[in-house]
Amino acid sequence: QGMEDYSVGKYFTAIEFFEEILNRYPFSKEATLAELKAADCSYHLGRYVEALLLYEEFENRHPTNEGIPYVMFQKAMCNYKQIDRVDRDTSGAEKSIVLFRQLLKAYPSSPYTEEAKSNIASATEFLANHEFFVAEFYTRTAKYDQAKVRLKYLLNAYPNSGVAPQAEELLAQIESGDPPRSRLTSWFPKVEMPDWDFFGREDEADSAVEPVQR
Repeated sequence: QGMEDYSVGKYFTAIEFFEEILNRYPFSKEATLAELKAADCSYHLGRYVEALLLYEEFENRHPTNEGIPYVMFQKAMCNYKQIDRVDRDTSGAEKSIVLFRQLLKAYPSSPYTEEAKSNIASATEFLANHEFFVAEFYTRTAKYDQAKVRLKYLLNAYPNSGVAPQAEELLAQIESGDPPRSRLTSWFPKVEMPDWDFFGREDEADSAVEPVQR
């Protein structure tokens, strides 16, 4: 019944069935799958912090399970889904990159390899744009030394990012002693950001291949 509800998106009821199995029959053959699907339910319900904890517990309890590549991918996705606006916290992007890379290192040929690489690229672009946002703020407020530090860091850490050319231009102007001082709004380039809400909540990319549990 839990799997039937899960398959049609009834995650609120599905998780109740999975939790009942875990509470009443913790040593049954169904318990391992119920444990994983309970984590998946929390994930699909947008409870990413809770889902991450459940995935971590599953990984710790079943380190040799055939579903571990999927679990590692989902751990990364729990952080990736929390990527917000470019002017906000960057921890979701940073942690997701670390976890995606761990997956790629441990299981380079898993079904999640290409999506993990794509998500790393998106999260990295987000971090680069965040650095440019901060540098732009420092420039607007005439804190040019701080702006130079952030721009140099951006160009060193993310030299191939889409915003790198704008960063180079702004750094050159500041270092030449001629930073933009007037009509700042019109001078600063419009950074075309990906739709981070889309990247964070596109269900079709959630779990393209889910493992079969034994």
